[in-house]
Amino acid sequence: MTTTSIEGVVLDEHTLIGIGELTQVCGISTDEVRIMVGEGMLHPLGAEPRQWRFTGIEVRRARRALRLRQDLELNLAGTALALDLLDEIERLRERVECLERYLDHPVDADER
Repeated sequence: MTTTSIEGVVLDEHTLIGIGELTQVCGISTDEVRIMVGEGMLHPLGAEPRQWRFTGIEVRRARRALRLRQDLELNLAGTALALDLLDEIERLRERVECLERYLDHPVDADER
């Protein structure tokens, strides 16, 4: 019997990685990261590329953008718009859940 060991790092909003690590994790070039930042898809901490730090949430966002571009064959502007719309859907779902808890009245998925 063969045992396989997998190691990983949990990326969350408190984890920060540099642009080099982001390119490795996502399999993209530094230029592609710069373009994604320029289009507003990614929001790094830091004033310039060599100072940029990305949270785990931004890593997730970058990977989601790459999947959208590949799967739906979107251009950069379309990808940025799709990301914004997905973010808005997540915010609205969180608000609905908060209101449900406040009102103590869960809404079925069919009612949404």
